[in-house]
Amino acid sequence: MTVEIRGNPRVLAIVNQKGGVGKTTTTVNLATALAAVHKKVLVIDFDPQGNASTGFGLSADKREITSYDIVLGDVGIDEAVQKTAVPDLSIVPSTIDLSGAEIEMVSLMKREYRLKQAIDKNSAAYDYVLIDCPPSLGLLTINALVAADAVLIPLQCEFYALEGLSHLMRTIQLVQTNLNDKLAIQGIVLTMYDRRNKLTEQIENDVRSYFGEKVYSVVIPRNIRMSEAPSHGKPALIYDMRCAGSQAYIQLARELLGRERRRLEEMTAA
Repeated sequence: MTVEIRGNPRVLAIVNQKGGVGKTTTTVNLATALAAVHKKVLVIDFDPQGNASTGFGLSADKREITSYDIVLGDVGIDEAVQKTAVPDLSIVPSTIDLSGAEIEMVSLMKREYRLKQAIDKNSAAYDYVLIDCPPSLGLLTINALVAADAVLIPLQCEFYALEGLSHLMRTIQLVQTNLNDKLAIQGIVLTMYDRRNKLTEQIENDVRSYFGEKVYSVVIPRNIRMSEAPSHGKPALIYDMRCAGSQAYIQLARELLGRERRRLEEMTAA
């Protein structure tokens, strides 16, 4: 694949060690929304379940070169990349093979930097690289945090998700201190939001009072059409752009780009 030189991409790790919080849904649909405004986007499926790959309609038999190969072999990202049906959006797929990578990487030198090294070597063709992390805080997620410029945290509006957030924040702080001092929290997005549920409102108030502007104004509602989309191998924005969930992700992308614009303005001013 011919790589167009564009400069350094913005690398975002989509992280939450709790499963079922909308992490992959956020990765797939945020990436689609960014591509819709002509950003060149690469999704790295870094979850052994391979749900992001499935969400873009990539069947298991077409995932010949995967994220496993780029962290454990001599394979470059450009060899693993596959185009999706969404213009300007590509993906490095994943398979269950990745589940063994944490054990295999233990004996390797600079094992926490394997993904970063792969991204640094060959990602200049993209504006954004989104890493869909596994639901754990093991070596794969550490690799994603070391490779990332910033972390985007999808947070389900329920008590156990909030309880796990403190553990995730401690992990991020450890990575900042020891492995990647430039790692920042890009934002926290509230997912599976149900305005009829009083607990949802309580969780939102708690998170906003503690994290302030780090929490996105946009919330992602519970939505049946969002749940249906992966079974059709399509992002929800393609499956049903008018549904409430799709519209929320369009707004999330707009808010993210606004934050990124302000960040660049502040850097220029400094």
